[in-house]
Amino acid sequence: MFKKILIANRGEIACRVIKSARRMGIQTVAVYSDADARAPFVQMADEAVHIGPAPAAESYLIADKIIDACKQTGAEAVHPGYGFLSERTSFAEALAEAGIEFIGPPVNAIAAMGDKIESKKLAREAGVNVVPGFVGEIRDTEHAVEIANDIGYPVMMKASAGGGGKGMRLAYSEKDVREGFEATKREGLNSFGDDRVFIEKFIENPRHIEIQILGDKHGNIIYLNERECSIQRRHQKVVEEAPSPFVTPEMRKAMGEQCVALARAVGYYSAGTVELIVSGADKTGQSFYFLEMNTRLQVEHPVTEAITGVDLVEQMIKVAAGGELGLKQDNVKIDGWAIENRVYAEDPYRGFLPSTGRLVRYDPPVPGWKGGIRGVEEGTGGIRVDDGVMEGGEVSMFYDPMIAKLVTWAPTRDEAADLQIKALDAFEIEGLGHNIDFLSAIMQHPRFRSGELTTGFIAEEYPEGFEGAPAGRTLRTRLAAIGAFVAAAYADRARRIDGQLGNRLRPPAKWSVKIDGEFHNAELSGDTISVDGEAVDMALEYTPGQRTLAAVFDSDENGDGGEQLIVQIKPVPAGFEFTTRGAKHALRILPTSMAKFDKHMIEKIPPDMSKFLVCPMPGLLVSLNVEEGDEVQLGQPLAVIEAMKMENILRAEKAGVVAKVNAKAGDSLAVDAIILELE
Repeated sequence: MFKKILIANRGEIACRVIKSARRMGIQTVAVYSDADARAPFVQMADEAVHIGPAPAAESYLIADKIIDACKQTGAEAVHPGYGFLSERTSFAEALAEAGIEFIGPPVNAIAAMGDKIESKKLAREAGVNVVPGFVGEIRDTEHAVEIANDIGYPVMMKASAGGGGKGMRLAYSEKDVREGFEATKREGLNSFGDDRVFIEKFIENPRHIEIQILGDKHGNIIYLNERECSIQRRHQKVVEEAPSPFVTPEMRKAMGEQCVALARAVGYYSAGTVELIVSGADKTGQSFYFLEMNTRLQVEHPVTEAITGVDLVEQMIKVAAGGELGLKQDNVKIDGWAIENRVYAEDPYRGFLPSTGRLVRYDPPVPGWKGGIRGVEEGTGGIRVDDGVMEGGEVSMFYDPMIAKLVTWAPTRDEAADLQIKALDAFEIEGLGHNIDFLSAIMQHPRFRSGELTTGFIAEEYPEGFEGAPAGRTLRTRLAAIGAFVAAAYADRARRIDGQLGNRLRPPAKWSVKIDGEFHNAELSGDTISVDGEAVDMALEYTPGQRTLAAVFDSDENGDGGEQLIVQIKPVPAGFEFTTRGAKHALRILPTSMAKFDKHMIEKIPPDMSKFLVCPMPGLLVSLNVEEGDEVQLGQPLAVIEAMKMENILRAEKAGVVAKVNAKAGDSLAVDAIILELE
């Protein structure tokens, strides 16, 4: 077994590999860029080597610097994580020449499966179902249009070396192909160093299912069941779960055996994932097609670990050292249900725009994950948080926007989803935009609960964007009760601290609570509280200044056995902002005797910014499509901003004439920078 390994990656996956290596008694070496000098993974590793500036192309993507770090520290092997150099044949070959073991598959397998065009040819030869499409070289945009017209819309354009949702464009028309083909090429070149693109038929109402493969150097290959990854945005996975609510035992066996056959055809070993597209309209489960094979560990691997109890990183290290798999196909079981939510630095309330900056507050839910990969107390469930950030740290524009992965395990799917909601309610992040409310809304959504998922879930269920999860009458009543209790606590503190309310006065007993613009009357009397004349059975403790409270409703006399509601509290001018169950709620709380004055309070109306094209996030202005004096139409593409390795098209919010241009292609722009102005 290795004594020391180097992790050629950063963030949460570097932390994840270090944890398994530590359990195995293996020392670890981290490599880091200028931007990551104070990152948690650097502190966790036994040794750390600086490899260059923040841009990945000048640090994490330079193989020679990784190899030099191995020689400098005596690392015998390299775990590449995912992304960066994990699927570069040249990197694996360079390690071999230097006498350093690559903790991953053989070079020929990486080459065969890393090229999306060649991998489809191999899959077809191995007897695996493949999606109809064009897998040759595409000369230019006109050729792409011709191919798309022949296949029939909709089609998917993909970078040949792409992955992780980057370098992908869905086209429903010739116009979409003309707009997106060059952008797809650029993303492929910028992220993977390869601008080749292929086009295939887009399966409508598709489900995204993937099979986890694990093999050793002795010819043993098994599949560790499937993962459902259908909930995606811009082809980037958002929610993953294992097993899939759609897959039957017969379908699982058919998928798994085809994927093992493909892996065997290329002499595969280590961990890998075969991604499949499945027609959700086919209830027989036979219409599944090969998409691609990722010759590395996947971001969503924790859900597979949770239901199988297999530490995939440990297995990868053992296989690289020449060991045999510790289990056979018959030993692979499905125990319970696991769900993973990706917590991203993006603002769903602003069209999911990337958000960068300092984590002023970062407090994830306390994990209940004991005993290694998955341990639970009395079978009730557990929480696992995989992250690579810390409070006070920066989320940089140079890397992926993922902050953390929140994983829950429970005996059933509904219980795992309920645990996600509680954990998301307790997840505190301040300083930048994040998608926690959106994730909670998905976990509560009736369609998610039914398991009727497709890759179009987000676009179909949130066509006008996200404005927060809807709050029913019960939740609003409970928030009003909590609001009155919190207001009374603040009033009591004011009385006790400086006597502003008079030493003999108590806080008001009757409160008017305005929630999202609607008033509710709340009354406190001793240990009881009522809202709009109805008693609310509530047990909670709260101290002014406390960020989070947990209230229990409909409990017994000991305050146990009821439904728990976790609320994050933020004081704001004229009230509070309560965040819970996937939404932020504005509360204005006044003593009932003063509620009549609420109508005299002036609300600030934001200015009309529609005539400005504003940069929504820090990024690089890749292209500007108009000049001063040009006429533009509503929805017309005006500029392209690159941030966090993704291109974002900025469109006109109104028709008009360009009066002034303030930036040019190649400029680095700050958030809210005005790119151009319309007359």
